[in-house]
Amino acid sequence: AVVSTQSTGREYYLDCPAALQRIEEGKPITVKDNQGNISKSVADVISLHITLCDKLHMDMRAKDELYTDLKCLADVLDRMSSLPPDFEGKMKVSFWVQELDKLSAADTLTEDQVRQMVFDLESSREAFVRTLG
Repeated sequence: AVVSTQSTGREYYLDCPAALQRIEEGKPITVKDNQGNISKSVADVISLHITLCDKLHMDMRAKDELYTDLKCLADVLDRMSSLPPDFEGKMKVSFWVQELDKLSAADTLTEDQVRQMVFDLESSREAFVRTLG
C-alpha cells in the first residue's frame, strides 16, 4: 500500500520533488499556470466570460447550453494560482456551477436567474481584469 507520494519517492529513489508535489496537489503539469501559458489562461477567462454572457443575451438558458463553458471557466480560474482562493470571481462562477449541477440537462434558468447570472459574470470579469493591473 502506498502511504504517501513522498515515501514512495524515497523508496524508489525518485529525485523529482516538483513532480511529487504536483501529484499531491492533484495538478498534472499540463495545467500548471507558469509564464508559458498564463497568457492563454487570461485569454480563456475573458473569452469564456464573454461567450457565456452572449449565450444568455441570446436566450440560451438551458443547462446543456451553458454548463460546459461555465465549468471550463471555473476550472481555468481554479488553476490560476495568482488568484487568491477567495477571489470573488471564482466564488461567483463556482456558485453558478453548483446551481446548474442541481438541474437536469433540459432545465432552463428563469428570467431572474439569467439576469443575476449575467450580472455575476460581468462583475466577475471586471474583478478579474482589475487583478491584471
